[in-house]
Amino acid sequence: MLNKLPSSISALLDARANGHSLPAGLYVREDVFEADIDVFFHNHWICVGLDCDVPEPGDATVIDIGKTSLILLRDDDGDIRVLHNVCRHRGSRLLDPGKTIVSKLVCPYHTWTYELTGELSYAPHMGKDFDKECRSLKPVTFKSIGGLIYVCLSDNPPEDITLLEQAMIERLAPYDIRNAKIAFQTDVIEDGNWKLTMENNRECYHCSANHPELCVSFVDLDFGFDPETLSPEDREQAEEHFRLYEERTKAWESDGFPSAAVERLADCATNFRTQRLIIAGAGESQTHDATAASSKLLGHMTRKDLGDTHLWGHNSWNHFMGDHAVVATVIPLSAGKTLVRTKWLVHKDAVEGVDYDLHKLTDVWVATTDQDADLVARSHAGALDPAYQPGPYSRFSETNLDKFASWYIDRMRAHGY
Repeated sequence: MLNKLPSSISALLDARANGHSLPAGLYVREDVFEADIDVFFHNHWICVGLDCDVPEPGDATVIDIGKTSLILLRDDDGDIRVLHNVCRHRGSRLLDPGKTIVSKLVCPYHTWTYELTGELSYAPHMGKDFDKECRSLKPVTFKSIGGLIYVCLSDNPPEDITLLEQAMIERLAPYDIRNAKIAFQTDVIEDGNWKLTMENNRECYHCSANHPELCVSFVDLDFGFDPETLSPEDREQAEEHFRLYEERTKAWESDGFPSAAVERLADCATNFRTQRLIIAGAGESQTHDATAASSKLLGHMTRKDLGDTHLWGHNSWNHFMGDHAVVATVIPLSAGKTLVRTKWLVHKDAVEGVDYDLHKLTDVWVATTDQDADLVARSHAGALDPAYQPGPYSRFSETNLDKFASWYIDRMRAHGY
């Protein structure tokens, strides 16, 4: 545990009013940021990558989370490993950030050499009595859930990760993202706190005013609306939409595709929500015309009409469609800087320019991510302003933000703040 400022941070937690956004200090203060890293990124399960980040033996990628650096790799037997990127000699970093290919992990400082399993195989000039067996690289607790890699840096990881596994293994199976490939990746650094990034993603109150590209295929009504403000025609359209949801969900599930909403947003450690969403318009994919971007469907999929299986956690959001998937992970860099890493997945055998057009595949979420980065920066700048006061969440369109803020307070309390 970090050295804490219990009276200071605790007072901020106490000050949060139900139904309102967080006090400014919880967004902008560096001591709160350090506490957030400790609680939410060291002591909870976080999504850090994908099996298909490392498709072949020897493939490795480094993920930095606060002061912690992790190596995600595939060993010579084809198994996924997650190891601490810290040499057991004098602590040097083994690999630099980013992707690489290795046959062994060789420390650049003194050439201590490790197998891809983490076992120390070579430590020159340490004497005949030196015991290599107790100097393996430290492993990281992880789970691959349908091809999504979750890690927990705590010695006591929350056990309720099993509920996420139960919800997602069957839902993700047809997409076979373990064997997908990454067609494109972007890293966007937002000028805002990670909680503002997550709040922005958990509501679509802002969508119609800010995401014209996404709104071709994404239905903002799915995440709440005030029926009293709708015209009779719009209200009738909304009612028809939800009748269609009930019908589609029943049909999808009868065909063997779990679709109903599953929520773990309160009274839990592992926070997540999943549901199969209707895609608007042509109904196939989140593209500029809502038709599929790839003619070669993901995994074992044979249909384009199965909507968008969305999944979010407290540092990620994902959209799985028949033709492709969009996977985003969030890593805080400081109180006011957040990395949003987005990957577009296609079938492993799909060929760019033949089976899919890269621009069509990516343009909606490239635009949406850039638009969201601007909104998060505006929110963070406002939180820094002395005039900022926590405002009320819409009870129609921002209930998930209220749940997230309440969960955040509860988990901070559970860890002694």
